[in-house]
Amino acid sequence: MKITDAKVIVCCPGRNFVTLKITTDAGISGLGDATLNGREKAVATYLEAYCIPALIGKDPRNIEDIWHYFYKGVYWKRGAVTMSALSAIDMALWDIKAKALNTPLYNLLGGKSRERVLVYAHVTGKDLEQTLEDVSKKVEAGYLAVRVQSGIPGLGQIYGVPKGDKPYEPAQKGLPQEETWDTAKYLNFVPKMFAKIRAVFGDDLHLLHDVHHRCTPIEAARLAKELEPFHLFWLEDPVTAELQEGLRLVRQHSTTPIAIGEVFNSVYDYTTLITEQLIDFIRMPLSHGGGITHLQKVAAYAAFYHIQTGFHGATDLSPVNLAASLHFDLAINNFGIQEYMPHQEIVHAVFTPNYHYENGFLYVDDTPGIGVTFNEEKAKQYPYQTACLPVNRKTDGTMFYW
Repeated sequence: MKITDAKVIVCCPGRNFVTLKITTDAGISGLGDATLNGREKAVATYLEAYCIPALIGKDPRNIEDIWHYFYKGVYWKRGAVTMSALSAIDMALWDIKAKALNTPLYNLLGGKSRERVLVYAHVTGKDLEQTLEDVSKKVEAGYLAVRVQSGIPGLGQIYGVPKGDKPYEPAQKGLPQEETWDTAKYLNFVPKMFAKIRAVFGDDLHLLHDVHHRCTPIEAARLAKELEPFHLFWLEDPVTAELQEGLRLVRQHSTTPIAIGEVFNSVYDYTTLITEQLIDFIRMPLSHGGGITHLQKVAAYAAFYHIQTGFHGATDLSPVNLAASLHFDLAINNFGIQEYMPHQEIVHAVFTPNYHYENGFLYVDDTPGIGVTFNEEKAKQYPYQTACLPVNRKTDGTMFYW
């Protein structure tokens, strides 16, 4: 079997997605998700100009060798653009191999370790009252775990809170919009919010929260310690983790579980965090972290240190990534939880997924391969639209992490 063609399709059914389709002389094709929110065309160009010409003629079954060809064979290794491109290639190759063997992807990853995948929903209220209402709606919908974000008194538009009644989508058309941040107001509000949520909904509901990299280590340590009575499932990205050692301070002060890494793209972003057991969940998604080939190794490495997975699964990644993640989640032993934000219905005009939600869990069917179909003709009806994630400034104007 040989690769005869590969193409990149950038489309915008509600938001931008980058899809790689690899075709073989056996008539089998595979899909990979190459979406990098706000930098979609950078990955598309990388694939078209540098990767696809080198893919033609290769045997798609030699996944390990091809992975190293595009990793070790590139002097400028790692980075979000390179690894997103490599992830898409890897994902598509696994899709082809599973289809060639007429079996769902999870069977190539060791078979099922479980029958269903625990997921968490997003709660995003503009204030505490609306947040409580949104938690109630998710509980009524059967969710067993919710990530809770809320507007902060005294601050305007901030991360995690939608504008109006539309689903939350941070990427906006045109140049980046600016938001304003005040850590003191945030740190004073969040423990009070979780105290109220626990008082209303009890102890059985799994609660998660995303700091989105906006605390220093000592601020994060304070927050994690103050949230201990509310038994969070995890506190996500409490600090920006380019400095992995920064998590030591958080760990020294609190037993609140820590999840990190949705912006990571290789195992080398995790080495200190894993070996010193400074975190509890890895968040690096398949579509940014080198695909299935690399994440298998990262997950196995983490398992030796009692660390579980909790892959990024927001709507800035396509259904191809989510379906592949579900196969991965079903197979590995140290699965923890899967982020789940349902895509807008318009997305399903282009992508037909093979998974469904039921009572707090996602289920994937036994379609061979990843199991998602992609309608290229429909995709043409939704051309790319420039959109950027926001930027953030402190109230005094200082540029800060968004």
